[in-house]
Amino acid sequence: MILAAGRGERMRPLTDHMPKPLLPVAGKPLIVWHLERLARAGIRNIVINHAHLPDQIEGLLDDGAAWGVAIRYSAEPPGALETAGGIANALPMLTNELGDEPFLVVNGDIWCDLDFATLPQLATNDLAHLVLAPNPPHHPDGDFELRDGRVLGVPPRLTFAGIGLYRPELFAAVERGKPAKLAPLLREAMAADRVSGQIHTGRWVDVGTPERLAALDEEVRSHL
Repeated sequence: MILAAGRGERMRPLTDHMPKPLLPVAGKPLIVWHLERLARAGIRNIVINHAHLPDQIEGLLDDGAAWGVAIRYSAEPPGALETAGGIANALPMLTNELGDEPFLVVNGDIWCDLDFATLPQLATNDLAHLVLAPNPPHHPDGDFELRDGRVLGVPPRLTFAGIGLYRPELFAAVERGKPAKLAPLLREAMAADRVSGQIHTGRWVDVGTPERLAALDEEVRSHL
């Protein structure tokens, strides 16, 4: 699943007329970078949620055939449903494909060179596996800690990269169609020692402001 429903307030005015995941990096929309990497990893069935300017997303991506994937869309009301709410809302699509098997979720507003094929299988008792990154300058306090492959709530020495493997069970208590945040669910699972993780030391950017977008665009273009 690619999360693409956010309004992108910090990216205004760029997102006044375009969804944030469609903003271009080196001439290619952010979300297309994800589609290409997912396809290379052999991940073909993809759900994308949307709420802000959804016609633009569906108009550009259509059914995904241009990238060798099959896309279905999970529509959300204006204002969207937050991360956990959006995932829970799309759960019937995800579980229809996978049953109770884990699924991958990627934030649509990041740029990352992670090879998705290298992600591990989720351990039997775990509810989630998170990809973490070194804290960027704009988020120096971080989110979580990683110790012996286990993710802990404190001290927050690393930043959640917006990439995770999840079991449907993690969202069992989230009411469909209602906004819900992901962090409380993850912290509860961490307290029960049911979250594993890894550090991505390659390139990762939270494309949260026009300035970061411009810097990333220049960087990626310089390496093409």
